Amino acid sequence: MKNKFRFILGGLLLLAASGYTECYKPVGSGDGLPKHIKTLAIPPFQNPSLRFKVEQRFTSAMIDEALRRARSLNVVSTPEGADAVMLGSIKNFAFRPVLIDDLGRARLFEVIIVVGVTVRDQTKNKIIFDNQNYVFRGEYEISGDPKTFFSEEGPAVDRIARDFAKSVISTILEGF
Repeated sequence: MKNKFRFILGGLLLLAASGYTECYKPVGSGDGLPKHIKTLAIPPFQNPSLRFKVEQRFTSAMIDEALRRARSLNVVSTPEGADAVMLGSIKNFAFRPVLIDDLGRARLFEVIIVVGVTVRDQTKNKIIFDNQNYVFRGEYEISGDPKTFFSEEGPAVDRIARDFAKSVISTILEGF
């Protein structure tokens, strides 16, 4: 019985030492950006959708998330002197009623925002990341009481912008 146990233990040690430990790559290793990129420029997003201040919310959310997640990166707002630049554009902004009450009034709206993002390595003049069709959706509800009316569209766009920023920064930093 002791020999069998020693044989199994020896086999497990051999497997562990033979390189199978490299099969597992932990999340958060940050292999998405090249090592030479130390400064990331995030200029204001473009807004051809003509929806008021949407680009400001998305730019702000992206900067906040980059500062929170990529502590080793220096995040700046102008491309001059940066190793990489992130260019974003709000391609489309739409909202539509989803739920109508018994009086025919819309109570629940869905917000759909399409965003394009490109990250370019300025030192090698190479595109690191490009997705021109990010689609993010969110919902907001309108109160039935006119006395307590508050437009929930702004907070809904803020939530969508934060979710978008988390997704993009994770994708870029993790190299998915």
